[in-house]
Amino acid sequence: MGIYLVSISADDWDDDEVLKPTAQALAAELKRLGLPPFLPPQPRNFAPGSGTTFEEKLNRPMDSFSSLCRTQANGQDHTGALLDWELLLPITLPHPVELRAPSPHDETTIAQSAHTVLAIARTLADQLALPPQIPAYCDNLALTNWFTSTEVQRSAKTHPGPWYDDLDAAFYTAMYLRAAEHSLRNACPLYYS
Repeated sequence: MGIYLVSISADDWDDDEVLKPTAQALAAELKRLGLPPFLPPQPRNFAPGSGTTFEEKLNRPMDSFSSLCRTQANGQDHTGALLDWELLLPITLPHPVELRAPSPHDETTIAQSAHTVLAIARTLADQLALPPQIPAYCDNLALTNWFTSTEVQRSAKTHPGPWYDDLDAAFYTAMYLRAAEHSLRNACPLYYS
């Protein structure tokens, strides 16, 4: 059990009982805003580790990550941009969009642009000096598993930095960075399940 951040397949987008109303609400809202419609990626075959799916478990405390979002180098509070959404989209949005469709955890769904999340997550990753050994692709809990492995200690020896002083903040920074990269690379939405 727990909360996962996962990629959405085209089949789920069109047929899932939770996501189908979300897709319909998004289509209506994009039209109202004068933005082009969002077309989900077509189904394709994938191999584990290929970067075509995303799945990570939110199993660490978020307090230090929230604090990092509030106090990052540019002095702006980006907590809401990173944490106050249920649907991440690979499109540009003028602001987070509230959809009149239930999410698994609320009565409405807030959609956020992966472009926005990527820019903020890159700033946090630079601030923490995340090591290059952090997995680039996050299918099958790759980040979740990496942060609980002995690889963390090995990486701290070769790439010391503030990331190692706060592994919870480092984990969430890496997760949102990789989620935004995945969304944009694969033209794929992500959501919490």
